[in-house]
Amino acid sequence: MSDEKLSKLIEVAKLYYQFDFSQQKIAEKLGISRPSVSRMLQQAKEQGIVQIKIFDQSEGTERLANSVKEAFNLKHCIIIPVPEYNEEVIKMELGKAAANYLGEIVQNGDIIGTTWGTTLYEVAENVKPKNVKDVSVVQLNGGVSYSESNTYAAEILNFLSTAFNTSPHFLPLPAVVDHPVVANAILSDRHIKRVLNLGKQCHIALYTVGEFTKESTLFKAGYFSSEDFDGLKAQNAVGDICSRIFDSKGNICSKELDERTIGINLSDLSHKPYSIMIAGGMEKVDAIMGALKGQFTNVLITDQHTAQILLNSVMEGE
Repeated sequence: MSDEKLSKLIEVAKLYYQFDFSQQKIAEKLGISRPSVSRMLQQAKEQGIVQIKIFDQSEGTERLANSVKEAFNLKHCIIIPVPEYNEEVIKMELGKAAANYLGEIVQNGDIIGTTWGTTLYEVAENVKPKNVKDVSVVQLNGGVSYSESNTYAAEILNFLSTAFNTSPHFLPLPAVVDHPVVANAILSDRHIKRVLNLGKQCHIALYTVGEFTKESTLFKAGYFSSEDFDGLKAQNAVGDICSRIFDSKGNICSKELDERTIGINLSDLSHKPYSIMIAGGMEKVDAIMGALKGQFTNVLITDQHTAQILLNSVMEGE
């Protein structure tokens, strides 16, 4: 190929691929026909002047998901690519992914247990109706707030129940009460006991993990005083699932507090066919890691940034 022809191919390729000229505009600029431009672009690819690489983001996240699945001995891991490291964007995207996954796995006769909060609200809001029979939807822990903070407990159960053509089983109680005696009295009520037993029997558990900070839903809902918070932080508290506080190794931080908590025990989550944790974002990494070390979950739905940090921590032996 002559230098002149090579130069012309390069010029056409640059105009088309780098400067976004249309083939017609290139033809007009260079005084040639549009079919000639098309042939020259094809020739530029055949000669290796133009090399097209397609980055399939799903392939990268699939490999990462498999690595996380193996590292933490999970049944399944779903990783969602998010365009930016933004808490609200992450919640919305994870909510859509979890809603789709739930729609795939739910079968006739399943019991779905769910917690509350903004992440679970995103899940419930995005669940599509599915024609299944005899499905039950049950609240796994108390969700009545002591403050004006909305836990979305009622909305979440109503959305899920509507999608699966059933009636919700509410737990209209605080997540944490002031004294173990109060908790024991509540738990002895046969109506409450029935709902809690239904939660223990659930086939599918949906929950997120809350980071243990003063910005967390539990703290904003008024369940802890500043003194409570400081005491739990001193015990290396990193997060909560179903309002039960655990440390970086997945151990319950305070037995006394745990006895005042109304809801499913974390040990009950470990044996579910689908124990699904939906969580992502930099601020939740320590809590997610603690939950994984505690082996409470067998399905993780998270974003690619969080997944990579979790995997790096394992590889570094942390």
